[in-house]
Amino acid sequence: MMTALRPLLEPFSIDETANPFRDCIQGLANQPITVVRLLRDACLENPVVQKNRDFTVPAIREVVGRLVENRPRVAIIAGAPDHPAHLLDRPQALMAALRIWEQGGVPFLFHVPVICDGTAQNNIGQSYSLASRNHTAAAVNITFEGHSYHAAYVIAGCDKSPAAVVAGLASAEYARRHRGDQAPVWAVFAPSHVLKGGDIPENTRRSLEKIARDAAAAGHDDLGGDITENMRYILQCTSDEAFAGQLERARLLGIIDNATERRVLDELAAATCDSKGGICAFNGTGNSSRTMLAAFGLTPPELELLTDVPPFDAVAAGVDALFGVMNKPEYSICNLLKANFANFVRIHNATGSSSNMLLHLPAMMRYAGFDVTLEDYEQVRTETPVPEIFAHSLTENRDTFVLAQQFAEGKNRGMESIYRILDDLGVAMDLDARTVTGKTWRQRIAMLDNPIDLSLGDQSVIRATPVRKRSGVDVLRGSFFDSSAVKTSGMSDRQISHFDDHVFIVRYYENEHVCNADFASPDLVDRLVHTGGVDAGLIAAVVRRNGGGDVDLADTKSLLEQGFLSFAFVIGGQGPEAYGMPEMFAPSQNLRHHRILESSSILMTDGRYSGVTKGACIGHTVPEAFAGGGIGYLQDGDILHLNLTALKLDLLDHDAFARGQDIAIDPRSLAGRDQIYALRKKRMVERQFDIAAGSVMAHISDASHGVVPDIVDQRAVRPWRND
Repeated sequence: MMTALRPLLEPFSIDETANPFRDCIQGLANQPITVVRLLRDACLENPVVQKNRDFTVPAIREVVGRLVENRPRVAIIAGAPDHPAHLLDRPQALMAALRIWEQGGVPFLFHVPVICDGTAQNNIGQSYSLASRNHTAAAVNITFEGHSYHAAYVIAGCDKSPAAVVAGLASAEYARRHRGDQAPVWAVFAPSHVLKGGDIPENTRRSLEKIARDAAAAGHDDLGGDITENMRYILQCTSDEAFAGQLERARLLGIIDNATERRVLDELAAATCDSKGGICAFNGTGNSSRTMLAAFGLTPPELELLTDVPPFDAVAAGVDALFGVMNKPEYSICNLLKANFANFVRIHNATGSSSNMLLHLPAMMRYAGFDVTLEDYEQVRTETPVPEIFAHSLTENRDTFVLAQQFAEGKNRGMESIYRILDDLGVAMDLDARTVTGKTWRQRIAMLDNPIDLSLGDQSVIRATPVRKRSGVDVLRGSFFDSSAVKTSGMSDRQISHFDDHVFIVRYYENEHVCNADFASPDLVDRLVHTGGVDAGLIAAVVRRNGGGDVDLADTKSLLEQGFLSFAFVIGGQGPEAYGMPEMFAPSQNLRHHRILESSSILMTDGRYSGVTKGACIGHTVPEAFAGGGIGYLQDGDILHLNLTALKLDLLDHDAFARGQDIAIDPRSLAGRDQIYALRKKRMVERQFDIAAGSVMAHISDASHGVVPDIVDQRAVRPWRND
């Protein structure tokens, strides 16, 4: 979407009493050289833009004058280039600097570190991932406040980084409100472009096809089918993870050797990412964050869905929108968060976005001072059910890159189309909520009679006719925990139906690596039926309870494939205090791309999952095991009962279950469990030493409060609802 450049505004100053650059000589002496250098680089690296705009680099004295006059001081916040999403930040940042100066402001540039969750996946890096959100929020806040900026132009990346920047800016505004002599904080966000999915090289494809055939010929048709199915997906780091699990299974079965496994994995890795980088094309936390920023009204449409470096006109539109709302407190970042909170909850569910947002949403709101918890999310979701209107698919050419292409062609209008469709479907959207464009949602969609081009047909990612009635992320309650999250949108209709009113045998793990080893083992079925506490009587009772009737109990593999015999793989001790709340993505991918496990089993953890996770995965369990939560007291052979209709997950009394009764209990009340937990807690404390002391998540709130520092949690006292 392109618009003509707006006329330049008359120069203006920010309305506030304080001006540290006027009142303190040191900042006035130090900072102008950074502005001049930034603008000089912008001209050198954008000669065409500079020539077309007749732009000349200012003298230091001109910068000093603007600072003394309290002209808008705008921080351009970019990410680190060791993350693929931020490879193209520099040209955009330099164009933004030119336009900020052209509009009478003073541009500054700083960068924040951004952990790639894919790079950190399945290793110790994941124990730093969520901690990095809070560290980045603090870094943004420190720099923004330390250098007294008024506003921000943010080049937003993926994973938890966009939420961190929002939190850092919002917390600056919250402190400024208390001080009372300063203006609030205004911000505009430009999400990084989308990374196009890769293609499996032809020689690698032939190798995978041969491995699949050899697996089937050796009597492992489940593995052969799993490999063939995964080859249908666009090549991204997520599908690579699934291939890694499948190839490990093939090696352990003797179908391939170590060298073949290594060669195929290396070939896949080399073909995965486009050289210009970007946010991966699946609808994970990166693109869910893109959706979040737009839904909160923080992203102008020109910058919402990019496939490359935006042209100067698009960057200028973002800067111009920012300047258009300055000196208007109602458009500050905290006020836009408050106005659009409920709208985002509805859109998050309608688009089937990442369950990680159930951590980041309350975190951002609490940094802004609003008393928001998981219960507020749950309340809005319950009050205003929404259908699923995203037909996102990594196998049918409907990923986020395709969505961005459709947007660029004018065949949808991104977030405006989503607001229009939900309103047309009767969802109670707050269309009077303001956005950074200076318009309300009602004004932005007033003339949008056709939110999507009907000629797209089934290729449209956004749908005016709902894909299905139930979507989003649900909050579960249970007899041994207060809350947990399950991504309903990541489950097939068959899974939702099959796992409703279903029982599972617990198989307990204290880390994901042992669980992954089980999933890859050639004797998996034998391991499962020999789980501690499991005998023929229990298997018969579970199969009978799950609708198996009088099926042959000797054919255990068939019982698993049909879903009559089911297991709950519980990975405890992964919560924020225990181990930094890493994503259990590898086991979730191994479950999702394993025919036997996907049909029969669920995962549960006090850690979290990747935003692209599919299947029956329950996470964010509160209280976590480290804090004495019931998940830390479960053991092999326990029976869990899942009721998706009632959104309940309970531990059942073992003896009563054998008699055909469902009686929910708390494992903390059972004899002998205190001793089991005490040993686990000791191991959790020892395992914390894996993480550098400065990044251990101590003195933080639980997952239902966003995993924020205690002081942030305590200061979050403002109501988010309007009276």
